[in-house]
Amino acid sequence: MKKTKTIALVAHDNRKQDLASWVRYNAGKLYGHDLVCTGTTGRMIEQVLDEDGHGLPPARLPKNIIKLRSGPLGGDQQLGAMIAEGRIDILIFFWDPMEPQPHDVDVKALLRISVLYNIPVGCNRSTADFLISSPLIDEDYDPQIKDYSGYLDREI
Repeated sequence: MKKTKTIALVAHDNRKQDLASWVRYNAGKLYGHDLVCTGTTGRMIEQVLDEDGHGLPPARLPKNIIKLRSGPLGGDQQLGAMIAEGRIDILIFFWDPMEPQPHDVDVKALLRISVLYNIPVGCNRSTADFLISSPLIDEDYDPQIKDYSGYLDREI
């Protein structure tokens, strides 16, 4: 991972306002990093950051906001592919534990691929705060990726 991180932001409908609040609070810490968001979450994040720039000059806001498709329309798979390709460094995923999601299998797959590729994941505000506050957020970092080649070499 380079100093500039690519941070994925995802939120279920009942958690979008929580994520918006988190982004608003951490706008300065997101400075210089790239953001990748699924569907309506991306539009919401743009609105949050455009409201008044949070007192930050435009040069102090995140570098880019890349919007994928909505989660149920393939955005979760797009994000999973980006993780597998090494294009995502951190996942902030505020999912709703109280509401069943029609695309639960996509959610599980996204969390699984994040663990497989050793991507830090924040699923609630406390964990997301710890991740964004880590001194490693603005440093180069070489995550250790487990070698899964043994799975590929198994006899079928």
